[in-house]
Amino acid sequence: MTEIRQPIRYGMVGGGLGGFIGGVHRIAAAMDGEFRLVAGALSSNPEVAHASACQLGLPADRSYADYRRMAAVESEREDGMQAVVIVTPNHLHAEQAKAFLAAGIHVICDKPLTATLDQALELYRVAKRSDRIFAVTYCYTGYPMVREARQRIRDGEIGALRLIDVEYPQGWLATALEETGDKKASWRTDPLQSGPGGCVADIGTHAYHMARFVSGDAVESVSAQLTRFSPGRRVDDDVQARLRFAGGAQGMLWASQVAVGHENGLKFRIYGESGSLEWVQADPTYLWKSTLDGPRQLLTRAGAGVGNGSLRHCRTAAGHPEGYLEAFATIYTEAAEWIRAGEATAENLCPGIEDGLEGMRFIDACIASSNQDGAWTDLG
Repeated sequence: MTEIRQPIRYGMVGGGLGGFIGGVHRIAAAMDGEFRLVAGALSSNPEVAHASACQLGLPADRSYADYRRMAAVESEREDGMQAVVIVTPNHLHAEQAKAFLAAGIHVICDKPLTATLDQALELYRVAKRSDRIFAVTYCYTGYPMVREARQRIRDGEIGALRLIDVEYPQGWLATALEETGDKKASWRTDPLQSGPGGCVADIGTHAYHMARFVSGDAVESVSAQLTRFSPGRRVDDDVQARLRFAGGAQGMLWASQVAVGHENGLKFRIYGESGSLEWVQADPTYLWKSTLDGPRQLLTRAGAGVGNGSLRHCRTAAGHPEGYLEAFATIYTEAAEWIRAGEATAENLCPGIEDGLEGMRFIDACIASSNQDGAWTDLG
């Protein structure tokens, strides 16, 4: 008799009432039926935690006001959580993740990995000593056409890479929104919670991870300028950086949260010796390919000519749009595959703690470079 595969039981730290990203994680985790929410420490405020748990249908004995108690109790239950999803501000990630790893629980953590590089290095050492998986939700790499671009570059379709251009502009922090009490803005602009990086940590790491993921190349050094355009702001709200890749390519990265008119304008343009690829998140169904001697070609998600690397992550037929939530769900589905297999297979591209640590090295190098007037700085 075929064994019925049960969803992976997970608990969530953070993500209570009034938050945005917790709900996104829950939708993504549930989309392919791979995960089931069974417990939560949804807020450090017991009343908010209880109200959030009730709204999500969690029983009272699976709602916790303290994540340490959740780790201890759930690890002893026969039906306890197998994985934890951490969606709290950056400065809390390290201690929370370590508590669940110590309890033998898999960790899925929002980005950036931690608030500081020192925290990330310590957490990396702890995670590598554990036999649990540690996934980091760089969600944008879950788009099928991002996977398509990555594979075509690996197959040599555009030749040796020369230029890698990635950007992620937003405009929502063009004014001092943190001074109005807006929760999302308040912690992201507070260096005690976000860490020393602002925009560079919040969305700059997304752009950086995208550049590395699609190109398949490592960044050796950066020359960065971090700016605080909003008067009185304590962290950067714009980052412009040049990148030197190990394979010889040159890159440019721009991320901003004061670019008026932009929402979530993530895009990349990658140029090789014989062709180029271009993808825009606002229109994620399409990937543009150009070659030296041929017409510009439009490739579509699940359409003619795309490869298995992207098709395996398509949930609907060509012409039916898939977007952000589906891309996020792909990361969760790969995390589930990783948990069940006990190791990441070659085709499983779920970001891990190495990706999280690399993002923290990028943040640290950008800050150091900017403090030295854009001096080229190694990532270490």
